[in-house]
Amino acid sequence: MITDPHTHGLSTLCIHAGTHLDEATGGACSPIFTSTAYAFPNPANANIYPRYFNTPNQQVINRKLAALEKGEAAVVFGSGMAAISTFLLAHLKPGEHAIFQNDLYGGSMRLISSELPRLGVQLSWGANVAEFAAALRPETRLIYVESPSNPLRHCVDLAELAALGKRHGILTVIDNTFATPINQNPIPLGIDAVIHSATKYLNGHSDVNAGVVVASTEIVSRVTASAVNFGGMLDAHACAQLERGLKTLALRVQRHNENAATLARFLAAHPAVSKVNYPGLPEHPDHAIAARQMRGFGGMVSFELCQAGQVERLLSRLRMVMPALSLGGVESLICVPSRSTHRTMTAAERQRAGISDGLLRVSVGIEDAQDLLADFTDALAME
Repeated sequence: MITDPHTHGLSTLCIHAGTHLDEATGGACSPIFTSTAYAFPNPANANIYPRYFNTPNQQVINRKLAALEKGEAAVVFGSGMAAISTFLLAHLKPGEHAIFQNDLYGGSMRLISSELPRLGVQLSWGANVAEFAAALRPETRLIYVESPSNPLRHCVDLAELAALGKRHGILTVIDNTFATPINQNPIPLGIDAVIHSATKYLNGHSDVNAGVVVASTEIVSRVTASAVNFGGMLDAHACAQLERGLKTLALRVQRHNENAATLARFLAAHPAVSKVNYPGLPEHPDHAIAARQMRGFGGMVSFELCQAGQVERLLSRLRMVMPALSLGGVESLICVPSRSTHRTMTAAERQRAGISDGLLRVSVGIEDAQDLLADFTDALAME
């Protein structure tokens, strides 16, 4: 097992960081510890229990993700929403104020809009660091962003955001799901905490639900203390699947980056497409920010058709790209955010977030690029 992650590259960390070495067999893979009962007292004087987020398989994921995100500690959850909700509830109390980016993932928006006000937390929304700064109040405790965002791929200047947070003693948090730790590491830029829906790229095979928080030991300890009460842990078998997925993360993300860039350029030049959202394109409004803080631009592309009424026809004509929810797997998926990820939002909330009825989001997989382009060429042959 790697003991000093600072001396190794990301591909090496994906494979070796955090592995539980079995002294009895010397196996290359971490064993799966299915127990829900562990001896106590024990030499470590630790009360080991799955709901305490401290079993061997959970700790493997925690160590690996902390190494990849260059944080001090991590805690793995049973879903991305479990990670997000636990983090927010661990750090916000009645009467306090939090600022959120106005085009977050729809599930996050729903949680924030419906649960936090009910608990007495005051909310503000913004699109960039200047708007976040304008929204500050004496009772502001937290600023929460996604960069790149879901599904419009907006990017926030993370170093500037971190500096704002440090000046005012405010916690800065990012959902880094779309970027992955391969393309972007917010903690070295000064961001306090990183959250992932590990269901997506970290696992990468569309067969595990998980989430993770990476931060300082102090922040992770606070989150874990709340998590023990809420019970959103990940079981040993799912941890083992997630660990296996993480081993190929760097290779997969490289292919996702390449394919998404190829598809984005193709769509941007197609006469049936009116707009493409991909920060790797020079014409994207946040391209300069993305180029400054990202090593790659990710596997997510969204676009709008010139004729919004042709959405159904496009979906029905795709043969390889699958109309489906979720993202980040090896297969290419496409969805209509207004009907799926953001459908529980009101029309006004979608308008504020820039989610039109004709917007399509593509999670670009790792298939051969020419096959993806051929599928979209046929599907975009509009009447």
